[in-house]
This record gives sequence, C-alpha cells and structure tokens, in this order.
Amino acid sequence: MEDPLVPLVLMSHTAHIRSHRKPRRNASSLAMRAGVAGGVLSTLAVAGASGSANAAESTTQTLELPALTSDLAAQVAQSADATQQAAANYELQAERDAAAAKAAKQAKADLADAKKKAEAKKKAAEAARKAAAAEAVSRSSARTTLSASASTSVSAPASGSVATVIAFLKAQVGDAYVMGGTGPNAWDCSGLVQAAFKQVGVDLPRVSQDQSTSGTPVSLSNIQVGDILYWGSAGSAYHVGVYIGNGQYLDAANPSKGVVIQDLSGYPATGAVRVL
Repeated sequence: MEDPLVPLVLMSHTAHIRSHRKPRRNASSLAMRAGVAGGVLSTLAVAGASGSANAAESTTQTLELPALTSDLAAQVAQSADATQQAAANYELQAERDAAAAKAAKQAKADLADAKKKAEAKKKAAEAARKAAAAEAVSRSSARTTLSASASTSVSAPASGSVATVIAFLKAQVGDAYVMGGTGPNAWDCSGLVQAAFKQVGVDLPRVSQDQSTSGTPVSLSNIQVGDILYWGSAGSAYHVGVYIGNGQYLDAANPSKGVVIQDLSGYPATGAVRVL
C-alpha cells in the first residue's frame, strides 16, 4: 500500500528567525514589573525618609547645642572660680609677706631704738660714776682738811707711838671698804685697826670680837687719842674704830663710805680699850 501523501506547505524564508517584535507581556509579567516599580518607589521613599531623618537629626543636634554650650559655660565658670581663688590666695600671701616685711622693719627699728637707749643709759651711768668719783674726791679732800684742823685743836698724843698710829690711819682716809680687806688700799674695820697698831709694834688680834677685849678697858668719858672704840658687847663686838680726839673717830665704816672720820656723837660707841 502506498504511503499517504503529506501535503507540503511552503514556509517563508524568515519563518525560522525569531520576531524582533517585543512579545506581548502577560498579566504576571506586568504584575512583576509593577512590583519592581513599587520596590523602587519604596526604596526612593525610604531614601527620602532617611534624608528627612538626617535632616531631623541635624535639627536635633542643632537643638542640643545650647546644652553643650551650658556645660561649657559651667566649665568656664569653674575655671574662673579657680582662677579667682588662686588670685585671692596670691593676694593673701602678698599681704602676709608685706606684714612680715613690715614686722621685720619695725623690729629692726625697735632694736636700733633699744641700742640708742642702752647707749644713752650707758653714757648717763658713766657720767654719774664720774660725778660720784669727783664728789668722793671732794669729800675726801674736805675730810682731810677737817681731820687736819681737828688734829691741831686736840692736845698732843701721850707718846710718839700714838702719833704714828693716828698718822697712819689718816693716810688711809678715802680708801675702800672691803670685807676681809687688810690693805694696802682696801680695808675692813678690824683689818685697818690691826695694821695701824702694827706700825708701832703692837700685834692685835685680827677680828673685832677679839680686839674689843685687848688692852685695858676704859670708860667712854675718859677716852684718849689712840684708844680703840668698839660697838656691841666686849668679846662679841661687831665693829671697831680708833678715837682721834675732838669727839671724832676714824674707821673703815662700810662699802658705801669706805675709810672716813666721823663724829662720835652721831654713832656712839659701846666701849673702849687702851693698848698704848
């Protein structure tokens, strides 16, 4: 059996080439593209929103500037307070330094003033000492003159020995009184009496207590030139001198007077003894 004939259909020479025309889009493709477009728009919207957010953030940051400025102002104020406190401390220290300098200056002035006053006192004391020395010399001269006149008015001593004793005693007028002194320029009362009688070979005890019992006791109404006078009781006398006539006696009186001639009426003796 013969095969059936298949009818041949003539095709165009471009039939195998895909059409250059864009295929028609179906609903799903359009929906996809709409979704893509929506996503793009959403992205743009997000970007716009982000830009708005950034703008808002800038605004917020701008609004926070006063707070930062306030903190900075507080720091500046604290720094200013610290600077002011430092300045106050410096000022206080400067005042203290000035006060110390003033005190040192005043102390220096006071010291100089004290030195001037001390020098003035020293000069015044020296002047007083010189005046006292001059007065002492004057009094000594007057006493010497007085004793000379007194010696001419009394009767002559009984012997040359008594005259020697009186002459020695008068030569010591003006010498200093020193406790325990035995000459030649400073005496105590018994040391002077002992030295005077030693000039004529009479050795008397050293102290007034023993001298008051040496020789022959005599009454004060019968005393003669050269008799030893004593004050206190015999054997315990505390002071001695020698009668030189005319109601006077010579003794080493005390540190303020020294060796002097005095009136017996002004300081009456207790008793007397005679050794010549």
